[in-house]
Amino acid sequence: MKLKYVFIHGTAGWGSYDERYEKMPYWGMRGGDLISYLNEKGFDSYAASVSPFGSAWDRACELYAQIYGKIVDYGSFHSKAFGHERFGKDYTECPLIRDLTDDTKLVLIGHSFGGTTARVFAELMAHGDEDERAAAGEDDLSPLFRGGMEGRIHAVAALASALNGNSVFDMLADPDFDLKSVKVPWWSRRFGKMMSDNLQVPTDGRDARDCGDYDMQIDQARLLNRRMSTLPNVYYFSVPCAFTRKRGDSYVPEKGMEPFFVMRSFQMGQYTGVTKGGTRIDQRWKKNDGRVNTISEVSPFGAPRKRLDPDNLKPGIWNVFPVYKGDHMSLQGGLLHKKDIRSFYTDMLTMICSAD
Repeated sequence: MKLKYVFIHGTAGWGSYDERYEKMPYWGMRGGDLISYLNEKGFDSYAASVSPFGSAWDRACELYAQIYGKIVDYGSFHSKAFGHERFGKDYTECPLIRDLTDDTKLVLIGHSFGGTTARVFAELMAHGDEDERAAAGEDDLSPLFRGGMEGRIHAVAALASALNGNSVFDMLADPDFDLKSVKVPWWSRRFGKMMSDNLQVPTDGRDARDCGDYDMQIDQARLLNRRMSTLPNVYYFSVPCAFTRKRGDSYVPEKGMEPFFVMRSFQMGQYTGVTKGGTRIDQRWKKNDGRVNTISEVSPFGAPRKRLDPDNLKPGIWNVFPVYKGDHMSLQGGLLHKKDIRSFYTDMLTMICSAD
């Protein structure tokens, strides 16, 4: 069995197809290119480049085309439902992986929204999509929507991923929660605005339901989870992160959190409410990594899970790492604060490689 490690970036991220990767690699960031380092250590690793703001569906379709060297096919049904072109970029001459064989298996490693992207990709590989099969003839159907390819996936690892959604979106839309009443350092508002501006979804006519922000809403994440299974022969791993401490009834950022996250962390650490769909955002949602609620990063609600035991890894169940003490970008090498994450990844990949 040959393992290929495919790394999937989060919202507003980038990969090896993007020019900016050489100057600032998403995987490694201030600590240097992690992908090159892992390849030097014998882990056959690749950095995908999917839509920075697209939906998990669109990103999964792009990931498939990159890995297998095809033209991106978003599906006949999906493209009509959301009003965009069915076909995208052509990767037939520049596949992400050039030496795929029958005994190759994929390890999908997703950070933040990349974790959700990996799960949708795995689900489509295994089961395809009924709507797409009904909408297209057999000769016009992407193999991704046909399914039957679960055997090509060895593992899925979700790092700091909003597997159950993110309370930020409900918090910002809640008329009963006064953001200005949350006391934050004066400078954090400036950094927070810079982060919000950077994560602003481009107004290119994209359907509001066909973007990452929509998929990460708690209600939508719950619906998405209902459509996805925990595949019985795939190893699942999650790495929840937290960088807050309890203060009274709230959670506040730890010293050293990336300044871009401090304002939102304070706000998330105080917010409780109820989603439009009736999900209670209670005290358990306050602990966070500056961008995502820690409780959401553990595993999809209702999915089988257990604490990580490297000597007893099981497929078809979420093997949950101990909570990693760090903010949302700590596992990327840091934005302004340099983090050495190389040993974390070599240890994790060595463990995944041992799972059989």
